[in-house]
Amino acid sequence: MQVGCRLVSRALRPATPRDTLHAVLALIDYGSGNLRSVQKALLRCGAEVSIARHGHELTQAQGVVLPGVGAFDDCLHALQKQELLEGIRAFIQSGRPFLGICVGYQALFERSEEFNSCAAGLGVFRGRVARFPDRPDLKVPQIGWNRLQLARTDCPLYRGIPDGSFVYFVHSFHPCPEDPGVVASWTDYGGRFASSVWQNNIFATQFHPEKSQEVGLAILRNFVDLAR
Repeated sequence: MQVGCRLVSRALRPATPRDTLHAVLALIDYGSGNLRSVQKALLRCGAEVSIARHGHELTQAQGVVLPGVGAFDDCLHALQKQELLEGIRAFIQSGRPFLGICVGYQALFERSEEFNSCAAGLGVFRGRVARFPDRPDLKVPQIGWNRLQLARTDCPLYRGIPDGSFVYFVHSFHPCPEDPGVVASWTDYGGRFASSVWQNNIFATQFHPEKSQEVGLAILRNFVDLAR
């Protein structure tokens, strides 16, 4: 049985006149160290960015971005300490757009195999986070550019993004969704893995759009547009 918050099925919140100018996005800061580059990219895409360090700071945002680098357990423990876990669940249930990046993507799943992890994930999606296989021909972590194989061409995040576009990865672990229907894109690295997911108002990418040059900025612009 799925744990964590219930996925909402209603449409994304309609825009108001205020939204036509700037989307106010809450960028979650739990000490991951990757905040500045994401903030700069969102500003370039026309968003107004508010740094959120506590759950109550998400309530007025039109969209939320959870970035991340580092370990799964460190991320979940920091979010819990800052009372952000329930804030994230409540925001997702509101129907407003949410974007998880890298570890912020992994945190949406139930559990991780990273370093004998014992932290429970948010459980928004069913499945685990697994490591790439140990093979002599496969460098782990994956660091560098790789292709997106779009599984959901109707995903709003990929509006105008050609299939086969290159994006930038830095990771040793990746989610394994139990429901293949939530997979928005696949990428091949020692086998096919889910490089992004989408369900209703929830979007998440294993790659770093803020480091993916024009393709990444186009993806972030699409997210900003959803929040307007």
